[in-house]
Amino acid sequence: MTAGSEGAHEVLLLTRPQCSLCQGARDVVGRVAARLGVSWSEKSVAEDAELLARFAEELPVLLIDGVQRDFWIIDEARLERMLRQ
Repeated sequence: MTAGSEGAHEVLLLTRPQCSLCQGARDVVGRVAARLGVSWSEKSVAEDAELLARFAEELPVLLIDGVQRDFWIIDEARLERMLRQ
């Protein structure tokens, strides 16, 4: 996770332990965020019963500015376009 620029989007990746898709999503978000200088964070739904109930079947889930933008497979080019807006 990197330090970002002022006024940047809030990027949150929801994951769970032992999730094979989560590692791939983490890699994609990390690469795009590093290229654009955007901060991002990761939260495990295992620590939040409400998030687990809401997103259990869709993990990993990518939220940008509090809005669900992607799940399962994070498309690198699409993510970069969204963060450039």
